[in-house]
Amino acid sequence: MKRGPTGTYDSMAVAGEVVRAFVPSPLPPVPPVVLTGRLQLGLERAQLALGRLDSVSTLLPGPRLFLYSYVRKEALLSSQIEGTQSSLSDLLIYELAQAPGAPIDDVVEVANYVAALEHGLQRLRGGFPLSGRLLREIHHRLLALGRGSSKEPGEYRRSQNWIGGTRPGNAAFVPPPAARVAECMGELERFLHGQSDLPVLVRAALAHVQFETIHPFLDGNGRLGRLLVTFLLCHAGVLSEPLLYLSLWLKRERATYYRLLDVVRSEGDWEAWIEFFLEGVATTADSAVGTAKRLVQLFEDDQRRIREVGGRNLATTMQIHRELQVRPLLGIQALAKATGRTFPTISRSLGVLTAPPLGIVREVTGRARNRVFCYDAYLAILNEGTENLAR
Repeated sequence: MKRGPTGTYDSMAVAGEVVRAFVPSPLPPVPPVVLTGRLQLGLERAQLALGRLDSVSTLLPGPRLFLYSYVRKEALLSSQIEGTQSSLSDLLIYELAQAPGAPIDDVVEVANYVAALEHGLQRLRGGFPLSGRLLREIHHRLLALGRGSSKEPGEYRRSQNWIGGTRPGNAAFVPPPAARVAECMGELERFLHGQSDLPVLVRAALAHVQFETIHPFLDGNGRLGRLLVTFLLCHAGVLSEPLLYLSLWLKRERATYYRLLDVVRSEGDWEAWIEFFLEGVATTADSAVGTAKRLVQLFEDDQRRIREVGGRNLATTMQIHRELQVRPLLGIQALAKATGRTFPTISRSLGVLTAPPLGIVREVTGRARNRVFCYDAYLAILNEGTENLAR
């Protein structure tokens, strides 16, 4: 449905030129979104896929097996959309080693995303409301270190930003003036907490666009806007764990995503955006369930192969394999702490895992000391979709 523009324009002078900044109308849309036909079918498919995803932990020996690595994959993908070039291995090694010297900015940005997600979920589970204050807290974690640390972490912007172009005058989109940001975010918060008959997924779709349109911070808006969807679904109890991440979908469908954001603002066609969003939810949830099943099969196959090889350190070897299911990159020191085994015992079992006929694990540092071992097949599954796209 084309309702016409979903906001008004404020004319303002920025850097000596007059620009028109878009101020979105409060949610929900007027006239309201009607869930019929393809939109209703898309909603039902997305809800079923989310239900399967929420029960994915029943497929795994423990829910933490999937959660730890999948959260980090999403952090990487979301940061890649913003232009980072780090890999999943870079992040896992950085988290594991905390090696001396400054790590590359890209890895820090991804690590910040993980910290921001964990902080937000902890606060929500502690009963704190999903609010502007919480979003500012999460933003502070998101930009705590690295390139964004000079962009007023945790504070709504006090100057004009823009999207695309070299200046506001030739930008593809100019968000609301800084003086209107707090007002717009207040309206968004009221929508999040107000009474509504709209399904949670539709509310999440609307809130994501509204947040992206307001663009309330100097940096990190895209990452926080994607996190907002996860927080909304967990806060509403649709997901018990943060396993739905849209970054891979949005990375692949980037052109359509930006086009539909513009269509909402200029024509008020919320339904086209919601249909796209629901398709992304269903596709992403189904993919996550498929990944979980593949991981379970991999773990079972490798456990069988380890038992067939046997040896006097079988119990330790199996224990190491279980630890690598949680974190696919680990060092000897971390393995010794996790298993309670001695360094020589750990080293012997790692020798079994790295050598033929198993070859399940690979040493990645090439060093004689402080070695790090990688569960190659597991990491390969996680790496799918994280290949950097040309910007």
